Amino acid sequence: MKFNKSKCRILHLGRSNPGYTYKLGDERLESSPAERDLGVWVDGKLNMSQQCALAAKRANRVLGCIKHSIASWLREVTIPLCTALVQPHLHYCAEFWVPQYKKDIKLLKGVQRRVTKMVKGLEGKTYEEQLRSFGLFSLEKRRLTGDLMAVYTFLKEGKCRGRW
Repeated sequence: MKFNKSKCRILHLGRSNPGYTYKLGDERLESSPAERDLGVWVDGKLNMSQQCALAAKRANRVLGCIKHSIASWLREVTIPLCTALVQPHLHYCAEFWVPQYKKDIKLLKGVQRRVTKMVKGLEGKTYEEQLRSFGLFSLEKRRLTGDLMAVYTFLKEGKCRGRW
């Protein structure tokens, strides 16, 4: 099996990286601003904004499919669909990628607000009341809950052994 040199790219990490050029045989390898590996986009600054944007895009796409495929916008129909199909994208991104920039948080909140606005009967309520009727938390509370579960698991398994 031959090695495909055209698929090889260099990702320069860090601020003070001089960005050397590398060769594989006689062929010079291209530099890349961001690369995807195991489904995760990583750029030179290890910024997760691109990953959050992709999660929001996936959630919006699923939400659009739901919007165009169902006829009834009753709570009994919409809430289970959105909870099962849209929310996992947002919660996974909020807990795992931990958006650090306000623009990323705003993007994810925008998708969640779009979900809550689509359900009939919730129009006059505040965003927090709409989330409560879904049985959901805000993305910040969800991330905090995930952190607390991780700490509980860590302590339960005895990883600290008397250090606390």
